[in-house]
Amino acid sequence: MDSLLPPDLVALAQQVIDAHRERGTTIALAESCTGGLVSAALTEIPGSSAVLDRAFISYSNDAKMEMLSVPSDLIETFGAVSIAVAWSMAQGALEHSSADLAVAITGIAGPEGGSEKKPVGTVIFARARRKDPDDKEPAAELMKFACTTRAEVRHKAAICALELLLPKVTPPVEPTEQP
Repeated sequence: MDSLLPPDLVALAQQVIDAHRERGTTIALAESCTGGLVSAALTEIPGSSAVLDRAFISYSNDAKMEMLSVPSDLIETFGAVSIAVAWSMAQGALEHSSADLAVAITGIAGPEGGSEKKPVGTVIFARARRKDPDDKEPAAELMKFACTTRAEVRHKAAICALELLLPKVTPPVEPTEQP
């Protein structure tokens, strides 16, 4: 057996590790609904310790507050599955690590726990960079996965989180002709 995880997760994790190793950057994770699936995918890759600084599995609200310094009023006001909490989780992962980049994931994997406003399959991602003058705004995204099982929601969420960990590729600037 090569891996305990699906091949698409491992292949994407390999891309993340390779890209950050090449750049000399490190990453941290703050996982809730994925329960460590993203960090498990990354650690399937030999040499991942050069890139993955640490991962926080902050499944409960108390863990989010204690491990990542998420303010209780954010959770009380917006709920644990919110852009505000995801962004705070990502910031907390940076504050409690030496990583250059952090991604946070919070959501409702189901089969219970959803509501009309936040149905099962609602997952929110946030990305925070320690030093990036181009990232002036918080990067957060709400996704609603139309999945039928808890495993599918967690799998799709892990794929999205790994994609967020890939470095941005800035297209080359074409030289302008001078008259």
